[in-house]
Amino acid sequence: MSDRTIDRRAFLESGTRTCVTLCGICLGAQLPALASLAADEEPAKRPEPKKLSYCGYSCPKECTFLRATLANDVELKRQAWTEWKIEQRFGVAFDPERAICHGCKALDKPQGIVLARCDVRACVQEKKLDCCIECATLDSCDKDLWRRFPDFKQHVLTMRQQYLAT
Repeated sequence: MSDRTIDRRAFLESGTRTCVTLCGICLGAQLPALASLAADEEPAKRPEPKKLSYCGYSCPKECTFLRATLANDVELKRQAWTEWKIEQRFGVAFDPERAICHGCKALDKPQGIVLARCDVRACVQEKKLDCCIECATLDSCDKDLWRRFPDFKQHVLTMRQQYLAT
């Protein structure tokens, strides 16, 4: 295991670049490419809201939080807590019981601190949508996730345009 830590922005940007570059499909969910496609390539497939997280992200299998949760590994949970800067963001000291994540749509599983405090997840659930790419007010949405990761928001807006175009 590397001692290198990565912030959430770098994690999201790296994961998105890797998924788009490798196959245009991010871990089974059909995601359109971030950049314009070359003329000789097939157009991106329409995003499927049910296959995406509430925010439009597709969590990678190598996610530290997911691996720590599935293995119930306290040290890996502590690593995820640090990587995601949970104490700085939420003012909460490490708690292995709250350092869990099964993905935001695993409604039959307990939710950890990240899901419990995700304003995008709460909004999408309140509006009874599958993903925020279905939301008519996404362009003007100013949730915490979008303020912290404006490039990711732009990617989701692009996905929304492709979702609406087909």
